[in-house]
Amino acid sequence: MDERYYTVTAEQAAVKAKYPAVVKKHEYLDHTADVQLHAWGETLEEAFEQCAMAMFGYMTDIETVEPIDTIEVQAEGGDMLSLLYNFLDEWLYKFSADQYFIPRVSNIK
Repeated sequence: MDERYYTVTAEQAAVKAKYPAVVKKHEYLDHTADVQLHAWGETLEEAFEQCAMAMFGYMTDIETVEPIDTIEVQAEGGDMLSLLYNFLDEWLYKFSADQYFIPRVSNIK
């Protein structure tokens, strides 16, 4: 069960029923001033993927969004923290550049 409340339309429920559930290896933590999330994975790539899924999952119910395209992002960083920051920043750019873009699955290589 999702820890947030959504009002799902009949159309969104139909989309949700067509696709397998999103694998969630993340959680949202209480924080007074911002959003805090905890994500994990079997590999570094999966942990980064889960960070992106958690970020977008906080903004919308990603299970009610129909995947129609594949998008790749590239990010670099001097250390792991800057790499994660730049990775998430690239996804946010994609989100703000295309009003209909919400990622459902990210492949990290």
